[in-house]
Amino acid sequence: MKIYVQKYGGTSVGTPQRIKNVAERIIKKSGNGVGMVVVVSAMGDTTDKLLELAYEITPNPPDREIDMLLATGEQISISLLAMAIGALGHPVISLTGGQVGIITDDVHKKARILRVNSKRILEELNKGKIVIVAGFQGITENNEITTLGRGGSDTTAVALAAALNADLCEIYTDVDGVYTADPRIVPEAMKLDIISYDEMLEMASLGAKVLHPRSVELAKQYNVNLEVKSSFNENKGTIIKGETGMEGILRVSGITHDKNIAKVAILGVPDKPGIAYKVFSDLADNNINVDMIIQSIRHEKVNDISFTVGKDELDKTVSIMRKTVEEIGAKGIEYDKNVAKVSVVGAGINKSEVAKAMFQALADEEINIQMISTSEIKISCLIDLQMTERAVKAIHNKFILNGIEIRHQDAI
Repeated sequence: MKIYVQKYGGTSVGTPQRIKNVAERIIKKSGNGVGMVVVVSAMGDTTDKLLELAYEITPNPPDREIDMLLATGEQISISLLAMAIGALGHPVISLTGGQVGIITDDVHKKARILRVNSKRILEELNKGKIVIVAGFQGITENNEITTLGRGGSDTTAVALAAALNADLCEIYTDVDGVYTADPRIVPEAMKLDIISYDEMLEMASLGAKVLHPRSVELAKQYNVNLEVKSSFNENKGTIIKGETGMEGILRVSGITHDKNIAKVAILGVPDKPGIAYKVFSDLADNNINVDMIIQSIRHEKVNDISFTVGKDELDKTVSIMRKTVEEIGAKGIEYDKNVAKVSVVGAGINKSEVAKAMFQALADEEINIQMISTSEIKISCLIDLQMTERAVKAIHNKFILNGIEIRHQDAI
């Protein structure tokens, strides 16, 4: 039996009619030796509404109770979708993350999947049922409900596809696939037919909203056949796979931006061994992810350390760092929420020619660069928040519309 895993986001199941449409799509693909496993997110903005309720009750809701609350959103979706499929005459069952054996660690609000027990799903598939699974959630060894963080349903779908050795994992969203930039900012953005795991991982981690980074990591690790498609039409989507191009050609695949970012600076840091370790271990111990990092020398024996974190973790970060500043004898702390990160992504992107073209595009628009970070396949710049759209358009015009292609000097 072939096994297909599909994932439908909140917009795709945002209304009763859309749920019925999804049910018809699922049934159309099932049968003829195909077992269907469908992962569903909470309807529309249900998760945000549940969070609003929590913060109306208390300004500091416990993480455990947040998970208990948010997990109900996906349970609504799976039960309604199962009803819709059942009403069309097809055997179906809805299951929570815990019921299908998605075992996670005990970090509430952003748990990581430890393993998946596929026994229950395979039993239901062998009975001829379509299996509807709640995304975004799991359960610990101690039977505590956990959630996987924003975009966790993508991770659920890929994890199930890997555990089931599925033939295909389709991620259905409200867009046709992965674009060279956000079409809402750049109307000329083009859909990519194919993109590599590494490029998609960078784009996802740098602000592209189509897929969650952790889902791409899993897909790459287990070589999951992945495709991003629209749930509102039958258009071909974007295939995410291994390496996609010839060696020697440097081509930018996409331009991303991230407004959910903040800059933190620790000022007057003593220049001695162990200080950086202390700063970033305090952050790591509190599960705060750090992105761009710069250490600059103010004068002899004193440095400044700047880094970026998610805007939603800024308050927690500042609180932790104030204590760290006292312990290491630094002068103080500053932070800025009015920043954004723009990035170019593509194979071999850390070449000077690519950096030159990106920096020129920003300079032509008189956009100042505050921080820079690079990897083998991306260059990121921290800029003023108000300049985000202008920067994305300028960089997209430079690389995509003008078709800049840079070759290694020793290209074959």
